[in-house]
Amino acid sequence: MSSSVMDSEIYRGIFVSEKMRQVFSDESLMQKWLDAWAALAKAESSLGIIPEAAAEKIVQKASFDVFEPALIREGIVDTTHPLIVQIRQFTEAVGGREGGFIHWGATTQDIMDTAVVLQIKEAQEILLMQLDKFLTTLLSLSDKYKTTIMAGRTHGQHALPITLGYKIAIWADEIGKHIERLTTGQERYLVSSLSGAAGTLASVSEKGLAIQEKFSEYLGLKQPTITWHVQRDGFAEYASYIAMIAGTIGKIANEIINLQRTEIGEIEEGFNDGQIGSSTMPHKRNPMICEYVVGLTRVIQRNASLSFDAMIQEHERDMTYWTTEWSYIPQINMMLSGGIEQMQGVLERFIVHENKMAKNIEQLKGLIVSENLMLTLGSHVGRQVAHDMVYKVSMKAFEEDRHLLDVTLEDVEIMSHLTKGEVENCLDPKSYVGLCEVFVERVQQKWKK
Repeated sequence: MSSSVMDSEIYRGIFVSEKMRQVFSDESLMQKWLDAWAALAKAESSLGIIPEAAAEKIVQKASFDVFEPALIREGIVDTTHPLIVQIRQFTEAVGGREGGFIHWGATTQDIMDTAVVLQIKEAQEILLMQLDKFLTTLLSLSDKYKTTIMAGRTHGQHALPITLGYKIAIWADEIGKHIERLTTGQERYLVSSLSGAAGTLASVSEKGLAIQEKFSEYLGLKQPTITWHVQRDGFAEYASYIAMIAGTIGKIANEIINLQRTEIGEIEEGFNDGQIGSSTMPHKRNPMICEYVVGLTRVIQRNASLSFDAMIQEHERDMTYWTTEWSYIPQINMMLSGGIEQMQGVLERFIVHENKMAKNIEQLKGLIVSENLMLTLGSHVGRQVAHDMVYKVSMKAFEEDRHLLDVTLEDVEIMSHLTKGEVENCLDPKSYVGLCEVFVERVQQKWKK
């Protein structure tokens, strides 16, 4: 029985990355508790805090097999404590005097926070691999379509000509910046937690910082400057990046949905034989995957906002908002990974209808490049005068449903300043794509490996 799409055998294939689901499984979390205890024991024995034999046995027994998940589940309910049952089971597994050195000098939040950080570290590695692949695909597509002319749109209306490659390069640049954020941000949030009951390391204060340093080193994490029991800004920063990446993925998906509209028809997300768009309309080729992804991004961003609530902590520690992290961190990672996976597939098979782009750009019959005509004319009569002159012929062309070229060539006032060739060149969309190709090249140079 499942309680959410992340656990559902029916739905999880379209919402969640299986690789990321493993990172946040119960087995993974419990193993990371053990990894933290093992690292603590090694650090303490190396500094003479606990016997070396105890550390060796703790490390040897630090395997998920020592736990009985059913008893842990029942024990958490009975004790209302999130870790004491695991400590008891691990102590029993190690046995003897050595078992008594488990969790020495630590507090529950140290072990649990460190385990979550280890999960985030593993999750980030998966996300970075996915994003690197996604960026490579976007860069390839932006280069492929860097001269493919299409209508640029502002406020839902035709604005000026652009190229498809330019549009995709904007997406690529955004993904590149997200990769950069994740790479530099880990210095701040991939940080171990080992501070003791009130964060002062009082129980091992003589060698506390040295233990903390070695503990961090063994786990491949950064050592904190000071206790972060009530500093949840690291998780808030990470969650912010996840929400931002989701925003970009969702924006790409939403743009494809809009460009696939029947009235536009310039791009399709790709359609496999046997794929069903509608249960009742056999002709439908709906952008179903992109719609799933847009829906996912909304859930991710709402859940990520819990990270800001969790920054409000009381005194030196409390659980009021801490527990939300056990919920939202796995969810946003699993869903984002699933969303990237889905959009990677879309980009690898999406269909570009260049003929429809060429047809659509002519819908306004030359009006899409009226600015070019205005500026060229403005070099003779001034910008504002030229604006009024081109406005007049543009409105006439629009109202009479004629091409702006024909109406302009009939206008004696404009033609007294321009030649027919100049007007034809001004009203050719290919002549007015600005620096689209240059911008594509700049993005290629910045992010291509």
